Amino acid sequence: MALSRIGMAVDDAINRRSVRYLRKKGWRPRTIGLTGYGSVHSVHVLGRVLMADPTSPPDDEITPVGPINVAGEAKRGWRAFFTAQVGYLPVVVRAGDQEVHTTTDRGGYIDVIVRDHGLAPGWHDVTIEARAAEPARARVLVVDPEVRAGIVSDVDDTIMVTMLPRALLAAWNTFVRHTNARKAVPGMAELYRTVLQDAPTAPVFYLSTGAWNVVPTLRGFMRQHGYPDGPMLMTDWGPTNTGLFRSGIEHKRTQLRNLMITFPQIRWLLVGDDGQHDPMIYDDVAREHPRHVSAIAIRELSPTEQVLSHGTPEAIEEPDPRRSANAEHGVPTVKGRDGYELARELPELLVARRNERIAQEEAERREAAERQETPDRRQAADGRQAAERRQAQRAR
Repeated sequence: MALSRIGMAVDDAINRRSVRYLRKKGWRPRTIGLTGYGSVHSVHVLGRVLMADPTSPPDDEITPVGPINVAGEAKRGWRAFFTAQVGYLPVVVRAGDQEVHTTTDRGGYIDVIVRDHGLAPGWHDVTIEARAAEPARARVLVVDPEVRAGIVSDVDDTIMVTMLPRALLAAWNTFVRHTNARKAVPGMAELYRTVLQDAPTAPVFYLSTGAWNVVPTLRGFMRQHGYPDGPMLMTDWGPTNTGLFRSGIEHKRTQLRNLMITFPQIRWLLVGDDGQHDPMIYDDVAREHPRHVSAIAIRELSPTEQVLSHGTPEAIEEPDPRRSANAEHGVPTVKGRDGYELARELPELLVARRNERIAQEEAERREAAERQETPDRRQAADGRQAAERRQAQRAR
């Protein structure tokens, strides 16, 4: 604990000096809108305020094309990653009918819930106005309350082939920003589109332990390879109150639980890989909330990818089959080397699970109606008996 607090103090001191230095150079705060999400009742608005050169374009507008310029890409990546965030800055968020006043946190992040916004289901732009910065837009996805299915997908090694040691992955994602330098996992984009054919309004969330700084690069990659659009749930690196580094496992668990709380009517398809902890994280969440998970899909890495991911040729962690979500609650897990293998079984399985859910909901409605009908019948019977007693008394 003491070491983590020292790390936070050092991190904050370096950032404060960086902000002062950049302000003297003429840099100003710039708001970056991140993709948020929510229901018709409330939306989760995300953003960040960083120091930026006023002559440079916003980071999300930089889309490199043509042959890879390694030096240029690395330079842009370096600037995107080593940022000077503006903490504790007053901010106004406007979403639909509402206006919320808040401040950035110590990392420059804006993370607010706007209630009673009045926005209809679909994509919308909200406005973030930070002091001394130009107003910025952030996209939010308002999910229709009638939606009953959704997808949560991991990124690295699930939709994107990394083939890099885990220690170098952050540097690769940061400094090599050209989307052509990354390879998509075969068949995964096609798998998602197939699943969405049966549930076209289903939201797709991308859940990763990667840093928010790489979001522009990842969005370019997903557009290039045909992945469906959706909010990205990333994390921030650096020291916290509990450690020198944030827990990627807890980040994923927390975000999954938040989705299930925000959208209690949705059953999720959880997609990940067996290179790290996805099988255990997904299985644990499915055991806790079996009514909110339709299925788990795991991409199986090759022995080479496993070695690069964690040092051994086999998956490091697998749920106990005797105590898995499938054994305890019937939540199935499908495995395959790529999207094509997963597609052999997964779409039909999801249709079957959807039909099971519909039948279960119908049975619950009938049971509730019967429970309501029983008191009504008893009340009617009591009324008839009372009427018969009155009639008998009049007859006497």
